[in-house]
Amino acid sequence: MNKIALVTGASRGLGKAIAQRLAKEGIDVIVHFGQNQDAANEVVAEIRQLGRTAFAVQADVSQVSSIYSMFEKIDTELVNLGQEPKLDILINNAGTAIGKPIQEWKEEEFDYQFNLNVKGLFFITQQAIPRLKEQGRIINIGTGLTRFSYPVYAVYAASKGAVDVLTHYLALELGTRGITVNTIAPGAIDTDLNAGWLRSQEGQQQTIAISAIKRIGMPEDIADAVAVLVSEDSRWITGQRIEASGGAHL
Repeated sequence: MNKIALVTGASRGLGKAIAQRLAKEGIDVIVHFGQNQDAANEVVAEIRQLGRTAFAVQADVSQVSSIYSMFEKIDTELVNLGQEPKLDILINNAGTAIGKPIQEWKEEEFDYQFNLNVKGLFFITQQAIPRLKEQGRIINIGTGLTRFSYPVYAVYAASKGAVDVLTHYLALELGTRGITVNTIAPGAIDTDLNAGWLRSQEGQQQTIAISAIKRIGMPEDIADAVAVLVSEDSRWITGQRIEASGGAHL
């Protein structure tokens, strides 16, 4: 039976590139989206054109009740497709990066950043664990900003630091089932989220200047790294934070 992956935040950016890359590896994909159903449907259509099964599910991952509802929908859809309500791969990609000086943060913004990046990831993983098959894979998307610092991203980096720690604990807990858990930490990647900076001449020049590999990172660079970690070849790699940043700030 074909492997199936749940990719959160898969309607655009990194999540879209990851979903498409997994499909090229012969993996069926559940495309999670938060708001833009049309974009998610386009990703589903592209995956089906590759000969793989795909469907879209909506959830506000900052709300635990919405996460519960999403997994109920996933179970139902998989059964309707004649499959077990099981997963082989979970890619925790959904999240957001709010950048502003520490003095300007409001409580509701702080809560939203952590609710989406930490609480959402935690409860998605909690719900996925009993559904994950033995020898499964969990990959959390972190950030290079837990190693190097840009002051306006202090809260974002702190939320991703929590993800790095959760990766260690999950890897230990799930290792007896042969399930590997790792974090991929991107550097600056050319997505809509970073477009205002990375697609400016100044942003490109500064980013290239601090990179060992002298170009701007693309979503496919991260998607290819994910493909390595979900493969059988990576069965002995777990509990790791693997930075894919082109050698930023070395």
